[in-house]
Amino acid sequence: MAEIIRGGLMSVDKGQTEAGRSLGFNYFQTMVFIVIPQAVKNILPALGNEMITLLKDTSLVAVIALRDVTKQAQNIVSITYNAFVPYITLALIYLVLVIGLTKLLNLFEKRLRKSEH
Repeated sequence: MAEIIRGGLMSVDKGQTEAGRSLGFNYFQTMVFIVIPQAVKNILPALGNEMITLLKDTSLVAVIALRDVTKQAQNIVSITYNAFVPYITLALIYLVLVIGLTKLLNLFEKRLRKSEH
């Protein structure tokens, strides 16, 4: 996450910082009013992808016996001996979550593109 944010901040041209300083802004004001709003447009897609990847990786915690959706599906399978329904339901839950987050991310990106014009 830190590397994504650092990369987004570094993608803003150094001239933007110099312009803010020449307008009389101090370092904090330059970052808050000039650099960070421009960096967010570059950070958002990568940060959104990272959040979606982390969501998908939550299914791995069942391997270390933490209670999550995948572990609950495993418990249902061990009780009912029917693997199809719990795992298909689990896949649909993750699909809905990922599609929802993707649409939300696309909405934010469109809004940022509109404000760019």
